[in-house]
Amino acid sequence: MQQTLDDFICTWAKNSGPEIRAYHKNEWCRPSHDDQYIFEMMSLEIFQAGLNWELVLKKRPAFQRAFHNFNPQQVATMTTDETDHLLTDSSIIRNRLKIEDTVINAQAFLKIQKEFGSFDKYIWQFVNNHQVNNHIRIPEEIHAKTPLSEKISKDLKQHGFKFMGPTITYSFMQAIGLVNDHEISCMDNPG
Repeated sequence: MQQTLDDFICTWAKNSGPEIRAYHKNEWCRPSHDDQYIFEMMSLEIFQAGLNWELVLKKRPAFQRAFHNFNPQQVATMTTDETDHLLTDSSIIRNRLKIEDTVINAQAFLKIQKEFGSFDKYIWQFVNNHQVNNHIRIPEEIHAKTPLSEKISKDLKQHGFKFMGPTITYSFMQAIGLVNDHEISCMDNPG
């Protein structure tokens, strides 16, 4: 039996569309220290809750337009008229709570930037500024949440963030590379 590229990537990304493949190869579990990107990933993870990640990635360009390219300063000042208008925009996921919480989270994000100098400094302190490499052998070793995601989630909530439960927080941790959950055999494993 001849092997294909699918034999050398993470199980969750096999047989997926081009958006998932590109995200898996170029972004997932890759450490990021860019505050704007970090805010984008946090926001997209919130919109993904209860839905399909591929759907969110397909709508990503529309989300970027709707939320000022995820510039937290601009999102933090979005008015009720702007957020109400987004509920009529079929190019994004139209969920009032998620839209409003994105604005609230941008405001909390700015407060952390002010307190810590950057959100990057704040979030990476939880892993002592080093990516946690989980050395995943089989897909079942990937967790939906961990004690660390519970700790970060609790701290985020204390700082005023919404919709950041332990499971969303763990997906966010993967998205910005705080943890590396690529399977050891994956050709895209950065660790």
